[in-house]
Amino acid sequence: MRQRAAVILAAGQGTRMKSPTPKVLHKVGGRTMLDRAIDAAEALGCARIVVVAGAHSPQVAETARKRLGDGAVAIQDPPLGTGHAVRAAEAALAGFDGDVIVTYADCPLLDAEAIAPLFALRDAGADVAVLGFEPVDAGAYGRLILGGNAELLRIVEAKEATPEELAVRASNSGVMAADARTLFSLLAEVTNDNAKGEYYLTDVVGLARGRGLSARVAFASEEAVMGVNSQVELAEAEGVFQRAFRRRLMVEGVTMVAPETVFLSWDTKIAGGVTVEPNVVFGPGVTVETGAVIRAFSHLEGATVRSGALVGPYARLRPGAEIGAEAHVGNFVEVKNGKLGAGAKANHLAYIGDGEVGAKANIGAGVIFCNYDGFDKHRTSVGEGAFVGSNSSLVAPVSVGAGAYVGSGSVVTKDVAPDALAFERSAQTEKPGWAERFRAAKRARRAK
Repeated sequence: MRQRAAVILAAGQGTRMKSPTPKVLHKVGGRTMLDRAIDAAEALGCARIVVVAGAHSPQVAETARKRLGDGAVAIQDPPLGTGHAVRAAEAALAGFDGDVIVTYADCPLLDAEAIAPLFALRDAGADVAVLGFEPVDAGAYGRLILGGNAELLRIVEAKEATPEELAVRASNSGVMAADARTLFSLLAEVTNDNAKGEYYLTDVVGLARGRGLSARVAFASEEAVMGVNSQVELAEAEGVFQRAFRRRLMVEGVTMVAPETVFLSWDTKIAGGVTVEPNVVFGPGVTVETGAVIRAFSHLEGATVRSGALVGPYARLRPGAEIGAEAHVGNFVEVKNGKLGAGAKANHLAYIGDGEVGAKANIGAGVIFCNYDGFDKHRTSVGEGAFVGSNSSLVAPVSVGAGAYVGSGSVVTKDVAPDALAFERSAQTEKPGWAERFRAAKRARRAK
């Protein structure tokens, strides 16, 4: 297989997003659009990836450098069209001998599967390969003018098209593949003699034909190549992503009572045999093993739920949470950087932060792991089979031994030995008749 490189265009200003966040750093499925484009390039086996950013968006360049390195960023300044943007990447690909794919960071649903047919066309002898689609409404898309044997004759921008050309449904996605030397040689001949005064990448096709080179088209779905230029389109892309991901999980055996209310992230892993009730949100980094049940109105992020566990309703699992097999995390329980062993239970109104709960231990209602002293985080350990009574506070660093009991309402500041009983509370005092005297005094004051 010939070597592959990718040029990802990410220099658009994104003014229609009306956001201080650069357009391509907005997220779909909990992943920035730029990262999604890089993911696709890596999945295609691209040995070299260059992100073309604009001078107006240093955050985009910095994000790309952190992931790919300094040499993987090219700056287009000023912005003079797509052809000019690709040429900005030429120096970063100096010495590269292989195929280059040009993609777009604002097409968050464009994955390796949709792009791969272009490399197949290259392997079959096409000098230039273009990804097309047939939209319901071609509108302002460039049109693909085809000849016999699906040969691509030229690409016409909508503003430059004749009425006959505008009637063509085959449209240009902008994604293109060609040999690196051929691509940059053709781009050197592109001019800006057009209605917008820009250098169009699409002119490469006509120039290639003029040299006697071949150009062919592979087609993708309209959803796969959809671009994002506004908050409305971002939400539409999110909807497409969610619907497809939910369907895939259900095909694989995940039960969703109301799938339209479940929201997933790009890396969510849910095994077949899991049940997900309505209104559940999966942030990035979640794995749920078979047989687990995620009950309604729960939020999970950076968490692992082992087989047969029960989470929710109204539970929150934060990064570092690990819920053991058959364990229970009930309503209004929050777990952060904490581990519940197999069969452990925290059924309601508890905070488990920076700690471990042993197998089959019980955490009562209102229990708090007091993990933060205002400067540092400290850990709490509750041993196997231990029982922590309701409304208790475990002040870390502290441990409760296996099989130990902590009496309700205790503030535990010292380690508890295995199988011991620890309790800390003041003696109860009772004053007979106090309540009636109090009420009588209040009534008398109000009567005056």
